[in-house]
Amino acid sequence: MTFTFKHFSELTTTELYNILKLRAEIFVVEQDCVYNDLDELDKDAIHQFLEKDGQIIAYSRLLKPGTRFNDYSVGRVVVKESERGTGLGIRMMEEAKTYILKTWKPGKIKISAQKYLRKFYEDLGFKVVTNEYLEDGIPHYGMLFENQAD
Repeated sequence: MTFTFKHFSELTTTELYNILKLRAEIFVVEQDCVYNDLDELDKDAIHQFLEKDGQIIAYSRLLKPGTRFNDYSVGRVVVKESERGTGLGIRMMEEAKTYILKTWKPGKIKISAQKYLRKFYEDLGFKVVTNEYLEDGIPHYGMLFENQAD
């Protein structure tokens, strides 16, 4: 299985629908969080996703500086519940970092990570750079990955 990377304008309507469906399943229904998922940032993003049997099972969006943060960033990271525990999330984040570093060549990647995922992201080389804060009612940390090649 290979991850797909597409700019918003390259997504098919079916891909966009399936991306939004997965994000709603996880962020709105599973996490019981009411928030505005359609925040205008999708239009400027590179969308990373993996399909299996016609469904998107893993997704993230990659953003350039000045879009959400001053650094490059990865957000809206989700893995379908049935696919968790398989290493898919680790593989997706590693490929997201590789894409950003090879395509855009930044030195830093910033994320807003849910508190319960702190160790997951630390194991991927991210470091906590903020105090805990609430985002959409859920505890988060700002975390930063610094490319050691810089």
